[in-house]
Amino acid sequence: MDILETDAYDRRKRRNMSCALLFSLLPFFLSSALYFYLLTPDSAPSVVAAGVKSAPTLLLAVVVLSWNGGQSILGVAGGLIFSAVGDCCLIWPEMFIHGMGAFAVAHLLYSLSFLSSRYATFSSSSWIRLFYLILLMIGGAFYVYLYPFLQKAPESDLLTPGVGVYTVLITVMAALAAKTHHMTTLLGSLIFMVSDASLALQVFKVLPPMQHGQIVVMVTYYLAQLLIAVGDVKAVENKDDLSKWKRS
Repeated sequence: MDILETDAYDRRKRRNMSCALLFSLLPFFLSSALYFYLLTPDSAPSVVAAGVKSAPTLLLAVVVLSWNGGQSILGVAGGLIFSAVGDCCLIWPEMFIHGMGAFAVAHLLYSLSFLSSRYATFSSSSWIRLFYLILLMIGGAFYVYLYPFLQKAPESDLLTPGVGVYTVLITVMAALAAKTHHMTTLLGSLIFMVSDASLALQVFKVLPPMQHGQIVVMVTYYLAQLLIAVGDVKAVENKDDLSKWKRS
């Protein structure tokens, strides 16, 4: 009876947490909707446009900070803040390298978070090692494919090595996300790679101009950040559940 009562209490606690988390994410959903409502790819870059674009990511950072506390500033919350800086930079094409640098820092902070004690640790299974290899091959192949286009881009002397380093960082971030065994976190990391790949193919003119190219980039981007943020909030709960299972 005690076990049944404990399980029922845990279920109610998880349900209440999910409802509270969903409520705290409402500003993110509203600001994302506002961005897509105001999205005009041909409009001139402006401070207002930068604010509207970065608002959803900043609001996710607030959610993570409110749930996980100040220590998350050196993890996912900090990564979201640097992502918002990158969002602002990418409004102005001439600041693309600065934006890429901000996102590189974000991926470093995500990686540090995935390695922290907040996430339950698991030994690397054979399928995880195979997944690492597949990610490495995809990242390397994409950079090799992109290389000739990087050579033709303005500031290619900075972009060519910069994109290479960035590709390594986001690939490592996704690999560490897989190591956490958190499906939400892993999906967010993989979708982030898809979003960045779509952006790179458009920015470096690998593909002809796409009518809805910016929408594809931003939908996948916001979804990726949402999943990573939610995964971080739920990391402690999942770790506690694992600890209970090991003790039983």
